[in-house]
Amino acid sequence: MSQPIQVAIHGAAGRMGQRLVFCTHNDSELQLAGALDSPKCPRLGEDAGEVAGCGKSGVKITSELESAVDVIIDFSVPDATELLLPKCVAAKIPLVVATTGLSEAQRAAVTAASAHIPIVWSPSMSVAVNLMMKLVREAARVLSANPDGVDVEVIERHHRFKEDAPSGTALHFGKIVAEEMGQTNHVHGRSGRPGLRPQNEIGYHALRTGDNVGEHTIVFGLMGETIDLTVRSHTRDCYAYGALAAAKFVAKQPPGLYSMVDVLGL
Repeated sequence: MSQPIQVAIHGAAGRMGQRLVFCTHNDSELQLAGALDSPKCPRLGEDAGEVAGCGKSGVKITSELESAVDVIIDFSVPDATELLLPKCVAAKIPLVVATTGLSEAQRAAVTAASAHIPIVWSPSMSVAVNLMMKLVREAARVLSANPDGVDVEVIERHHRFKEDAPSGTALHFGKIVAEEMGQTNHVHGRSGRPGLRPQNEIGYHALRTGDNVGEHTIVFGLMGETIDLTVRSHTRDCYAYGALAAAKFVAKQPPGLYSMVDVLGL
């Protein structure tokens, strides 16, 4: 039997980081070897497993990596991801980037780092979301020939703590639709009297409610009928399982930029 893949979680004290620690603990193919968080994190020095609720792991939450690992999963904040990239490049550590809300400069830094190390980078780690991206692309491709035009709206719901809006996943759904249908005007919400809805528009609407883990609906509005494609996450574990699958995949790849499409074989 092969040795488990040694994994470090970046953002280990956060909501998603804790679920990643928990799910790693229950995966026989993986072993938690590092738990990283901000130097200002109040939980530094605590056992990552105890923080995550899965019992003592023997791995403390630290601000710097203290042992060799095979892969790092980054589920943190954009500025922390930016600081992590050159460290992974210097140490030749494969990386899963699951942090959303990256600036254009930070996105460019991820792409540049992928010339030196393998990186899986995706707007969502969810298996269901990535399958829905394929379904949305197919729907947009078929509907692009509709003679009366199609109105496309992207509606997303997340918990009150989410800092970026619209979500990176919502923006990616819009990008997929635009690639197939040609919309050039991306509108974030509406107010006042915007007038007649133009055909080249995609509307985005971000809802922030309670503890909603994540929900995306893509509306294709035709004259006389409507198609709603919706994907809902019930727990954060769906993102954790996808990130762990990405870690197993990227640990064995040569340098390059990969997505969940590659991980899932879609």
